Amino acid sequence: MYVLTSDGDGQKIYNGLNMKKKYFGFTMIELLIVIVILGILSVIGLGAFTSAQTKSRDSHRKSSLSGIATALEVYYNDYGGYPTGSASGDIEGCGVGGVVACSYGSIWQDDNGTTYMVQIPEDAGSNLFFYDSNGTSYIIYARLENVHDKAVPQSGGAPGVYSAVLAGLGCGGEGCNYGIASSNTTLGAVVPD
Repeated sequence: MYVLTSDGDGQKIYNGLNMKKKYFGFTMIELLIVIVILGILSVIGLGAFTSAQTKSRDSHRKSSLSGIATALEVYYNDYGGYPTGSASGDIEGCGVGGVVACSYGSIWQDDNGTTYMVQIPEDAGSNLFFYDSNGTSYIIYARLENVHDKAVPQSGGAPGVYSAVLAGLGCGGEGCNYGIASSNTTLGAVVPD
């Protein structure tokens, strides 16, 4: 049989053993270790989240350029040529005679009422698309944020850009590293980024 008694000083005695009062809680060292571990996990999680956002915006850019390329082919079927590109990289295929620059984010419609795109896609970030055409072929460029994407051209083993648009005309002035071209032309030469 077990007996629990007190010795008069507040100490519990259990079967003749002196039992001191125990305090439960975390020490400062334990708390610091937990805080450091949570900080490391937060940094890892934030890095993965940021990477996922970047890849999502790049996927949107690729999809947007593909949609514009499809609309350009429909325009070619209607007019026997591609719309020309403006000096600022806009598509000049809107309005009367199809010579007005279509703004990204607006409707692409000619004077006959034919709608080629309900809304010409805009870049998902601060960069801009850049359209270049002489009427018989076209290239449309974008800037991917993930320079390690397989679609980004390489120059000497490092990420590159297309030299045709290096003069700060398109892609936010940083150089375009992704593009889609008509079947009768190729993307420009690649230079280091």
